[in-house]
Amino acid sequence: MDVIALVGPSGTGKSHRALQVAREHNADAIIDDGILIKDGHIVAGESAKTEKSKIMAVRRAIFVLPGHADDVREAIQEIQPHRILVIGTSENMVQKIAKTLNLPSIQLIVRIEDIASRSEIETAQFHRLKEGKHIIPVPTIELKPHFSGFLVNPLQSIFKQSSVRRRKLGEKSIVRPVFSYYGKLIIDDKVIQVIVEKIIRAREFVKSLKNVTVKHVFKDKEDRGLTISCEVVLSYGNHIPTLIRQTQSHVRDAVEFTTGMIVHAVDISVRALYVEQRRKLL
Repeated sequence: MDVIALVGPSGTGKSHRALQVAREHNADAIIDDGILIKDGHIVAGESAKTEKSKIMAVRRAIFVLPGHADDVREAIQEIQPHRILVIGTSENMVQKIAKTLNLPSIQLIVRIEDIASRSEIETAQFHRLKEGKHIIPVPTIELKPHFSGFLVNPLQSIFKQSSVRRRKLGEKSIVRPVFSYYGKLIIDDKVIQVIVEKIIRAREFVKSLKNVTVKHVFKDKEDRGLTISCEVVLSYGNHIPTLIRQTQSHVRDAVEFTTGMIVHAVDISVRALYVEQRRKLL
């Protein structure tokens, strides 16, 4: 089984072009926003677009909600696709999805700016930001059991087979998720700092913690995730590399699960070791 990916910022038309990319690269399955699609049918998973908040939508899309990844992994083993197209907002996101679903390494990454013009991307962003419309690359009838009340209308995509004939590439559907009716949700960096402090201070080998810093990773003015750094003093007598790796993993998982944001790195600097003084017996 091969894995390829299509990446680009949110709302730039990735799902609209998913079928085209899949056809061009002979992918017979697609993973998009939490669902596994094969032959125009939703095989497993639950769409992030059914969630009522953007945070939950992100968590659904990266398969961190309980049981979600298990269902999709089982379906992949059952249908045994030849090649899977994974769609995400960044290279980090698609790599994370592939790892969570136990997929092979991604062999090819297609970027939206390489297959869509600037004007096409701007048009897609207008429909997403101004009208709250999202596209899912399956027929509308397939979505009805999943999107009761949210469907807008079907959208058919066609491509030129010759100068005379046209053939359907596949049918797509436009939906308007519940979260698109709401305003912006902003999570202050102080909230993330509190999460980091809670996780690290709970580790019994950490004697002190300071300088917790949260930085955002931007590309083309879009927030692509976080990097977190801090300084700690550890108690003497433990294997430092093992403790740090475990702590980094706990911090990353806690922040991603709680906020829905992608954590690119957790940098922990060990500034000192605390050696407990033993009392002399008289």
